[in-house]
Amino acid sequence: MATVPLAMTNSPGRGRVHVEDGPKRVRVYLRGELVADTTHVKLVYEVPYYPQYYIPTADIRMEFLAPSETLTHSPSRGDAHHFHVAAGRHSATDGAWQYRESPIEDLRELIRFDFDAFEWFEEDEPIMVHPRNPATRVDILESSRPVQVVIDGVTVADSHHPHLLFETGLPTRFYVPRVDVHMNLLEPTQSQSACPYKGVAEYWTVTVGEARHTDVAWSYPSPLPESQKIAGLVCFYNEKVDLIVDGQLLERPKTKFS
Repeated sequence: MATVPLAMTNSPGRGRVHVEDGPKRVRVYLRGELVADTTHVKLVYEVPYYPQYYIPTADIRMEFLAPSETLTHSPSRGDAHHFHVAAGRHSATDGAWQYRESPIEDLRELIRFDFDAFEWFEEDEPIMVHPRNPATRVDILESSRPVQVVIDGVTVADSHHPHLLFETGLPTRFYVPRVDVHMNLLEPTQSQSACPYKGVAEYWTVTVGEARHTDVAWSYPSPLPESQKIAGLVCFYNEKVDLIVDGQLLERPKTKFS
């Protein structure tokens, strides 16, 4: 997930920024050089769906930060004064910022780092994309419910051994073994996406007749440890295919993936 300009981060939750204490030790590295190390991290919900980490200045190696001329404005957080971050031979231009006079008092002594420009660790484990939302849960359960995936009237997958993935805020996803998928209809693409809960996904385009359904299926070949149950299984967007579960056609959900 790419970092978006500060002015854009407020639109879903504008005026409703939530701040809470984080229980984990969090470390920030720039190409192997430790920049910040804290057990007093703050979870700041700039958008409703997931937090960003803000770190107390006392836990940052401030000698690596140099004020820049960049100033950005957030309607909810105020003016952000930016810093260039340089450690060793590496640097991150405008890689950190601080809301020194924020209307949200809790933010004033904290610094936010551009998540994509640094390497992040919670305790001793790396994290990707963005910090995990403590209120988001991912459960993966084996099932014997029959699942069919139909595209343009053609059955693309038919399984009695699906794994059902329940993720807070998203529709149930049905992951099926490749032996139950007509893989001759699937063509791998160069597309990838990353999830802080599951890892890096690879995609397929499905061709039925003359119709191509781009990136409609995906798989996690090497998922994160908590999602190992779906390793190598194939999933299709509920929003874009017909899913028949236990003989019942599911209604296509309306999500950002529709």
